[in-house]
Amino acid sequence: MTLRVPPRSGPTLLALLLVLYAGVECRRPEPYYGRIIGRLTQYAHGIRGTAYAVDENTVFIRGFAYDGTGPDAYFWIGDTPQPSPEGILVPYPEDYPSRDPPVLSAHSNSDILLRLPGGKRLRDIKWISVWCRRFTVNFGDVFVPPGLDPPRPRVLPEFKRLAHGLRSGNISVLDAKTFYIPNLHYDGAGPDAYFWVGNGSEPSPFGTKVPNEMGSLNPLRGYQGEDIEIQLPGKLTAYDIDWLAVWCVEYRHNFGHVYIPKDLDVPPALGQTKITPAWWYNPTSSTTSQTPYSSSNNCKEILDKRLQVRWEIQGDLIQITLAARLRKEQYMAFGISGAEGRAAMLNADVVVAYWDNRSNQPRVADYTITHLAQCDGERGVCPDARLSGSNDVVLVSGHQKDGVTTITYRRPIAAKEALKDKEVLTSRSQSVIAAFGPLNSRYEANAHSFMDTTRNDVQLDFGALNDNTCVGLAELEAGGPAPWPARIIAGVSNFTARIGPAGGRRGYTPITDNETIEGFLPYGHPSWGIAWYINDMLIPEIYVERGKTYTFLVEGGDDRTNPAKFHPFYISDSSEGGFGQKREEDQRKQRVFAGVAYDNEGYPYPTAVGRYCEWTHKTTDQSSTSETFEDYLQTLQLECNEGEPAVLEWTVAHETPDLLYYQCYTHNNLGWKIHVVDPGTQIHLPGQTGVCSSLAPLPLSIIAPILTAVIYARFR
Repeated sequence: MTLRVPPRSGPTLLALLLVLYAGVECRRPEPYYGRIIGRLTQYAHGIRGTAYAVDENTVFIRGFAYDGTGPDAYFWIGDTPQPSPEGILVPYPEDYPSRDPPVLSAHSNSDILLRLPGGKRLRDIKWISVWCRRFTVNFGDVFVPPGLDPPRPRVLPEFKRLAHGLRSGNISVLDAKTFYIPNLHYDGAGPDAYFWVGNGSEPSPFGTKVPNEMGSLNPLRGYQGEDIEIQLPGKLTAYDIDWLAVWCVEYRHNFGHVYIPKDLDVPPALGQTKITPAWWYNPTSSTTSQTPYSSSNNCKEILDKRLQVRWEIQGDLIQITLAARLRKEQYMAFGISGAEGRAAMLNADVVVAYWDNRSNQPRVADYTITHLAQCDGERGVCPDARLSGSNDVVLVSGHQKDGVTTITYRRPIAAKEALKDKEVLTSRSQSVIAAFGPLNSRYEANAHSFMDTTRNDVQLDFGALNDNTCVGLAELEAGGPAPWPARIIAGVSNFTARIGPAGGRRGYTPITDNETIEGFLPYGHPSWGIAWYINDMLIPEIYVERGKTYTFLVEGGDDRTNPAKFHPFYISDSSEGGFGQKREEDQRKQRVFAGVAYDNEGYPYPTAVGRYCEWTHKTTDQSSTSETFEDYLQTLQLECNEGEPAVLEWTVAHETPDLLYYQCYTHNNLGWKIHVVDPGTQIHLPGQTGVCSSLAPLPLSIIAPILTAVIYARFR
């Protein structure tokens, strides 16, 4: 390439031309599809195409051809020396409405994007084939070169902190057009600030605006620790730029930037990176909005008229609006029942919507219910994204007014993921479910009470045009029933630890409440719906003395394959528990005093694992009508599996802190307090009925036998 400089060109123009020349030389060849794997070899049915490694999980086939006449043909991958029936089917297209992946159709010159299923990576396979399952015939294949190193995302430093409180976590280039910016902070005070990209050694006015995470080119709003993704506009790629900045156009001021390295080798942008669209946000009105579709006239009130559901079909999407009077840290959930003709949580496909008080924004998330237990990262009531699925729900708008939270979202009518999603029927009515419940510390759905979920079959006709029976939101009951007083066990050396119901609005959450707000339900720890029963009492506060040894007979379950009935007992300084589901850095924040050991490789495991015993309801939950816990216990029955309890012995060291908690190893928020005192310490008991309240303050050694006798007399 020859550059000719006009005779009167000065150093400035020459420098500019040299920069442009360098930029041309550094760019990826266009078009760029990733690392080449090879051409498909044809054996039958006109197979052809060239395969590229987009990233370690994605393959792009350029110019794919196939005559479509094979009776049972699919894309097929495997790690055997040659294509064989032992391979794995790769669904194409990835999004299909039927239960089973469709048979491969005819293609003449198509560009195909394949995502390897089941977490497979290119390093795990040796070949890609077009394979007929019925006749076990290979129509064509390509072999993955040994040692192939696909492009991969690149992690960059954080934004340089220059002005307006701009800061972030380490920024990632996900593909040639997509940037992921975690933990973004910016005060929003810049009058004309934008994401800005360009060339040169420093950000300058000669740049290009980049739409924000909502696809908007409005000046940037403020951010408070949010994780966002932005995409470069037009044909611009990360290979074309030297820096990404937050730039004030009006005042030509750089608030902060990050440099793009010259040796960038990231995946091409072929549509494999799916970002979640969001919409314009106005923080001053607590409202997120987008130019709306025409308002729907379909509306139903469910959950005793406490939840209002509006819906409208919009092409291949359905737009749904949920409205309810939510308390702080409470969610509303709505979706397709797990079984037709009845309300079934198991296998349901629901959307959880709530107001995030941390960022003052509405949130929605796509959930799958694979087990009636708290999500442990593998099963339970889990966001699809946490189970390596996709969040197929998109937030449209949200606002809070007069105590009512209203959130609108869209989701596909078709089931995008066969095992996680359900199709929305438009030709007939179908069963739906809904619920209210508390959010846990991860801002994920926690267990709801029996009264806060659909108990009977509710049918909606999503294809209706004017199905409106809404008259107005019913008022939520203020306050609720009085909580049961906290129980205390003192002077006892032997304990039983079993599982039982959390006691609804009288039990776990209000008992763990440290500050009851008048006129509202208690704000204690959220409950999964079950809790520890110590000596057959719901989460009593236990008093122990330093230097003494205590024995716990633990009956929380020993079946690791059933997370709803696997609750190892342990003692920690964490008021939340759930040690086994925490990341390593979060585990290090807890101090464990009993019930956890470490194997030879340094991995923790629970030691108090015994048979499963549970207090279950004889009929339905009677907590709201049981004035005392003793009355409530009479509505329960104890059911135990075969086997033996685990025995946990704990000698309280002299340096043990004053306050600990007994907890569940695999789930959050099942236990409560252990008070550690010196021998002879006087205990001030809360006002309990009978002789207990008159015992305080007395030495522990004196009140223990009396207190224990009174408590057990009340229960037996």
